[in-house]
Formats: sequence, C-alpha cells, structure tokens
Amino acid sequence: MMDFNASKSLSAQLTALIDAGMQRARAEQGKRGYLGASRLGADCERQLQYEFADAPVDPGRETDGRLLRVFERGHLIEDCMVGWLRAAGFDLRTRDDEGEQFGFSALDGHLQGHVDGVIVAGPDLGFGSGYPALWENKCLGAKSWRELEKRRLEVAKPIYAAQVALYQAYLGLHAHPALFTAVNADTMEIHAELVPFDATLAQRMSDRAVKVITATEAGELLPRAFADPTHVECRMCPWQDRCWRAAP
Repeated sequence: MMDFNASKSLSAQLTALIDAGMQRARAEQGKRGYLGASRLGADCERQLQYEFADAPVDPGRETDGRLLRVFERGHLIEDCMVGWLRAAGFDLRTRDDEGEQFGFSALDGHLQGHVDGVIVAGPDLGFGSGYPALWENKCLGAKSWRELEKRRLEVAKPIYAAQVALYQAYLGLHAHPALFTAVNADTMEIHAELVPFDATLAQRMSDRAVKVITATEAGELLPRAFADPTHVECRMCPWQDRCWRAAP
C-alpha cells in the first residue's frame, strides 16, 4: 500500500535537521553582552534586565528553528529593500569605510545599536524630508503590517519608534526625519513613513537604559510591567517562570 504520510514524515525530518543546524549556528555566534537599542521600547523593564544579563531562558523556551527562519527572512527582505531603494535613486549606505555596519556604543559599551542604513542623497520625498537621514526597515506579517499602515509607527509599533529615536540621537541624524519602511511578507506591499526626531522619547529611552543597566549590575530586580502572569506579554516571555518565582 502507498504511504500517504511519507511526504509529511520527510518534511518533519528535514525541518528537524535544518532547525538543529540553525540552532548550532546561533549558539556558535556567542553571547551579545550588551543591551540592544532595538529592544529598549519593550513594555517590561525586568525583561530587559534578563536580556542584558543574558539570563538562561526557561526550559523549553529556547528560540526554535521556525522563528530563526523568520528572523532570516527579515534580513533577506532588508537586502532586497536596499537594492530597491538604490535602484530608485537613493544613495543608501549600509557600511562604513571599514566595511562595518553603522552603529553606536554608549555607557561603557553596555548599550549598543546597529542601524539598517543611512541615506545621504536621493529623491525629494517632501513633507520636510532631507539628507542625511536614518533608514530603518522591517518585514512584517500581514496583520501587523496593516496595523502599522493604519495607526502609524508611534502608536502601532512603539518599540520600533523608540529604536528610531535612539539611533537618530546617538548617530547625530536628528536634523532630518528618518525614513522607516516595512514590507508586508505576504503581499510584498511597502509601507513608508517619515519619522521626525522625538527628543523626549530618545532621552526617556536613554534614561531607561541607564536604569536597567544600573539595577542589573547592582543585583536589583525592577518591577514587572504586568500584575498577572497570564497576561499575553508574560506568557510570551522566555523568562516567565523565572520572573514569577522571583521577588514581586
């Protein structure tokens, strides 16, 4: 008799092999050892402490292969967007003269950020646009992309808004609005918006970094953002069990 489950078994076997290979490659990259500017806008400061301290995640909460593939898709779409913008006439730089990604380091290296690129010249986009300008790109699922298109960056994606403000501040790219783009992973539609520099947000996030780093180094746990471990953000947190076993 024919085995109608053969293809499913093959898919599962191949996926497991790919996942294992990706997880090995991720492990070989080593630990980051700093607080990433791209995460400072997260709701929970205690979660940021765990990230900064590189605390072991709860058993079974390791980043799986599927999510690693999602991350890689984002990098591939970013590369595509670089090519599309350059073909459209934008002078987009993604590396410095030494071939390194543009970024910054502050607080004795404990706070770092790496930007997608800087546009130094290009078409006039109007609405107060100008150059040089920070460029940040995201690849989003259809639902998340539609929310961004409807509600705009500041409301729909406050973590990304904080990331943009910090990059503009620390790289001195605050004179002109940043160009933020997002690609719909399902339809390949492009959302774009100009993001003026928000000095208040940048200062608040910079102060938050100091708070998180100082408290972590002193062995002090900051308050949780939520009062219930069943809150959706807590359920998704890799340190949920560790956090709720700790002090209030």
